[in-house]
Amino acid sequence: MGNTLRAVIAFIPSDGCQKYLLGNLEEMPVDRMVDLSGRQLRRFPLHVCSFRELVKLYLSDNNLHQLPPELEQLQNLQILALDFNNFKALPPVVCTLRQLCILYLGNNRLCDLPQELSLLQNLKTLWLESNCLHHLPEVVCELSLLKTLHAGSNALRTLPAQLCDLQELRTIWLSSNLLADFPPVLLHMPFLEVIDVDRNTIRSFPSLAHLPGLKLVIYDHNPCRNAPKVAKGVRRVGRWAEETPEPRKRSELGREEETDSKELPPPAEK
Repeated sequence: MGNTLRAVIAFIPSDGCQKYLLGNLEEMPVDRMVDLSGRQLRRFPLHVCSFRELVKLYLSDNNLHQLPPELEQLQNLQILALDFNNFKALPPVVCTLRQLCILYLGNNRLCDLPQELSLLQNLKTLWLESNCLHHLPEVVCELSLLKTLHAGSNALRTLPAQLCDLQELRTIWLSSNLLADFPPVLLHMPFLEVIDVDRNTIRSFPSLAHLPGLKLVIYDHNPCRNAPKVAKGVRRVGRWAEETPEPRKRSELGREEETDSKELPPPAEK
């Protein structure tokens, strides 16, 4: 069915039209997954809430702006995808789903997150990219098991100091924001493995060589005057990335070359 036809049918509230959009979804799927992505849905199908053992629910790429309180019945849900919708605020019922491990909220119109998000203590992956965030909500810093945070394509200028409390965080994506300086809090997070600050306005980078867990740093498309120094074996993506991890001054290299030439034995006579 074409998206245009779906969009027209979505405006018709009759049960027949809604069933046409949902397809054959009468019983709980064997794989405990429901994928309703790209169906042009404007309201959540309530009968899905009867699938109490549901583990994965994908609602991406629809026209949803709210969710019913009945969604709370899905207490076994571990993955919830709400990206590419019209949410201006996170529906409160999402914060009642205590088993959630992965939550996709990207490409909505969120300006903040509710304090109740801290109830999701099993959350390990949070996607917030392409929203309207001017600051990273401090409640994110209370998600103690969080491993991956994607907050790219917002309007972030700083990060909260409390972010370093996330001892399990390994990957942070901050591309396409408004960072004028490298976030100081990241310098106190030795457990980070991937840092992405691509497409910001950072002019100077501090040394990252003291971060023992770091494996990859992406800093391309910044008006920077230097590359971030990193430890041996750490991959860099950006200007001067082809240089050695710890670039040395020309004077130091010159002195080493002079020393080496002095130590070389004289050429053998022919």
